[in-house]
Amino acid sequence: MNDLELEAMIQRAAEAGAKKALRDVGLQDDDAVHDMREIRDLLDSWRSAKSTAANTIIKAFTYVFLGALLTGSYFSFINKP
Repeated sequence: MNDLELEAMIQRAAEAGAKKALRDVGLQDDDAVHDMREIRDLLDSWRSAKSTAANTIIKAFTYVFLGALLTGSYFSFINKP
């Protein structure tokens, strides 16, 4: 067996393995490309929503903290003789 035959055999085995793996996860049909695109879009949306939620929580805590500081300084100023 020469190198070309060995390489061809490895290539066929790799392709057969990839097809079996896709079939095992249900991505063997013609709609698989659309399914993968939809999954990627959903993942991108999830990442965007997660980032937006984290930013909103950080902003809320910042506003509460600054509001508490402002309220404390207001009452401190009002109570001075």
